[in-house]
Amino acid sequence: MVENPEADIAVVGAGIVGVACALQLARQGRRVLLVDRQAPGHGASYGNAGHLATEQVFPIADLSILKRLPRMLLDPMGPLRLDWKYLPTAMPWFTRLLLNLRPAPFQRSVAGIRTLNEASLGAWQRLLGSIGRSELFQEDGSLLVFEKPESRQALEALRTRMQQQAVPVDVWSAETVREAAPQLSPSLLGGLFFPRTGHFIDPYRVVCELFEAAKASGVRFVQAQVDGGQLHSAGVTLASDQGTLNARQVLISCGAHSAKLTAALTGKRVPLDTERGYHLMLPGEHQRLPFAVTSLERKFIMTPMAEGLRLAGTVEFAGLEAPPSMQRAWQLHRLSQGLFRQDLSVEGATPWMGFRPSLPDSLPVIDRVCDGRVLLAFGHQHLGLTQAAVTAEWVGRLAERAAGPEMGAYRLDRF
Repeated sequence: MVENPEADIAVVGAGIVGVACALQLARQGRRVLLVDRQAPGHGASYGNAGHLATEQVFPIADLSILKRLPRMLLDPMGPLRLDWKYLPTAMPWFTRLLLNLRPAPFQRSVAGIRTLNEASLGAWQRLLGSIGRSELFQEDGSLLVFEKPESRQALEALRTRMQQQAVPVDVWSAETVREAAPQLSPSLLGGLFFPRTGHFIDPYRVVCELFEAAKASGVRFVQAQVDGGQLHSAGVTLASDQGTLNARQVLISCGAHSAKLTAALTGKRVPLDTERGYHLMLPGEHQRLPFAVTSLERKFIMTPMAEGLRLAGTVEFAGLEAPPSMQRAWQLHRLSQGLFRQDLSVEGATPWMGFRPSLPDSLPVIDRVCDGRVLLAFGHQHLGLTQAAVTAEWVGRLAERAAGPEMGAYRLDRF
């Protein structure tokens, strides 16, 4: 027990969510200790697609996943892959996922995702504006294109579902696509444009700029592996490979690695798994696209960034321990072939893999538990970048004991 801890709150996890939360808490007058086993921004935040995906209000899967299960197990390069060796471990998680696809829980998930997404754009504008780095985000929309005539019905059905959820969406003809993105293939038949979205020109730099602002606000960073901890009357003691760390409160925001510490401190086992995501960065492709473009049939996204064009997407369930399958990253280039008038160059290309933290109802945990000594902000699946700024604002309210009713869907005790 430590009566005078070295911090008011220890934030475990220095990805985009953790860094944004650390900055918010420091601005509220707290002494913040930020802890991560890697340098800030070197986890999933380093290599995400860079897309502010406010239009993605639906859970990570629907009932069609049942039809796709055989291919998920047999096709190592498919857009949705389940490593058969990981299947026994993954089955409890997938069972809960399927239960959440029933009508009532599915609609609760949609409502929960939509609540966060609708607040995300404004929260990011406030956050980047507050550190003088608004130029890192481009509010220029995003485009979903299709190539096959038989896909038109699916596209129209998606548009209808989006409109039912009040997601702004415009139908673009093939001619409109060509005018806006002339380097795309003339064989594209059209698409859906989402005007209230955008992209970050360098996701890793976003984390770095927020981290610098956090340090300027008094946040102290310790690079350490947190292995466990315990609660006591004075707060929390964390056990790390750099010794014990003491604080009055702790915020667990270490993404896909959050389950173990959450169980140690709260006694609650959360069904957290990871969607392993890949990207391929093409440094020679700076002028191909004016905004992020996703292929309906090929199921991946291409985002223009300061360092080139980033191809990202695909989902792989193989856990935290299996080595990355970088062939999946290179597969993204093969998927791009035929989408442009001239194929993309892979000269100097670099592959990457990261862990997206996913819960079976597709909602994060954002909560205050254990008499306020433990705050939680993890499990944002592939929407971590999108929802980071609004999550930080909500965590700030939780720290002030000002949680609103809209936070009920994200409570820890739903599991």
